[in-house]
Amino acid sequence: MLTQERITEILKEAGVLLEGHFLLTSGRHSNRYLQCAKIFRNTKYSEELCCELAQLFKEDDVQLVIGPAMGAVQMSYEVSRHVGCENFFTERDENGKMCLRRGFEIQPGQRVLVVEDVVTTGGSVKEVIELVKAAGGVVAGVGSIVDRTGGKIDFGVPFKAVYSADVTSWTAEECPLCKEGNIELVKPGSRKK
Repeated sequence: MLTQERITEILKEAGVLLEGHFLLTSGRHSNRYLQCAKIFRNTKYSEELCCELAQLFKEDDVQLVIGPAMGAVQMSYEVSRHVGCENFFTERDENGKMCLRRGFEIQPGQRVLVVEDVVTTGGSVKEVIELVKAAGGVVAGVGSIVDRTGGKIDFGVPFKAVYSADVTSWTAEECPLCKEGNIELVKPGSRKK
């Protein structure tokens, strides 16, 4: 098991922890941002963190690891490597609906671990959970590298994260950084809103 000190060290070394004025995917503003995609630029970071996540679910009989594209494509692979099972990812169709493509199929009764690099509002994870259930799969749990909710989210299944960060966020109207007006708003994520 990794210590919290080592996990923090990895996140800093990888350039994941950022400070400034950020527009989150949810539309909220924050003074801190965790760019988890940077973890996957270097296998020494992703291997340690994904192995740690896999260990958190070692007693859950996981048969498939699945995550939403793009953030969890590499993560699904790396976690499944440590679990010892198959993996794949979901994508959005032309209407923006989460779906399975490329011949990926969830088998009825299959125990599925849903993964995401960072959970802020849990929107994409909830869509993947519904997709798994609709296909007859059983959601064994949800795992993430970073939980930005500080443990305040409930997916209706076990949720475990390698790192928990209770990062403050505000609506645009409440944002003290916007009111100050001297720190540029940056949208570091990849999803267009």
